[in-house]
Amino acid sequence: MEQRINAFEKGQHAMKAMYGIGAYLSKSSIEPKLLHLLYFRVSQINGCAYCLDMHSKDLRAAGETEQRLYVLDAWREAPLFSERECAALAWAEAVTRIRDGNVADEVYERARKQFSEEELIDLTLGITTINTYNRINIAFRTVAGSYTVGQHKVQVK
Repeated sequence: MEQRINAFEKGQHAMKAMYGIGAYLSKSSIEPKLLHLLYFRVSQINGCAYCLDMHSKDLRAAGETEQRLYVLDAWREAPLFSERECAALAWAEAVTRIRDGNVADEVYERARKQFSEEELIDLTLGITTINTYNRINIAFRTVAGSYTVGQHKVQVK
């Protein structure tokens, strides 16, 4: 596979806007490890190799276990995730795979039991942002494997 465009080099202005969202989310009350877990799960759904490589490395560096990463695709059947994580994963999947123009009420209610309204907005922003990154990387065939931990770390000001 040959990369079409290096969006991180050629699209610096566009990426700067995306990084602004990351800077905002890094200050939110959502746990960084949970956000990365959602980024990894959404990237699994979308098949974004670059993002899977990046977030698996970032998660492992943050202390995430290999076992949880291996079973993340089947999180509903694995007793390894907290109720808060499960609610966030269900929300991430529903927002990523919106069907019939909505997210099911039961998924929303489950998320509302674990997250405040502001947190749920922040989760949704994080989910839509990783979906955007996935689409950029897939469209331009960003090559996976060369990411190093912290390479795209957001500078919080």
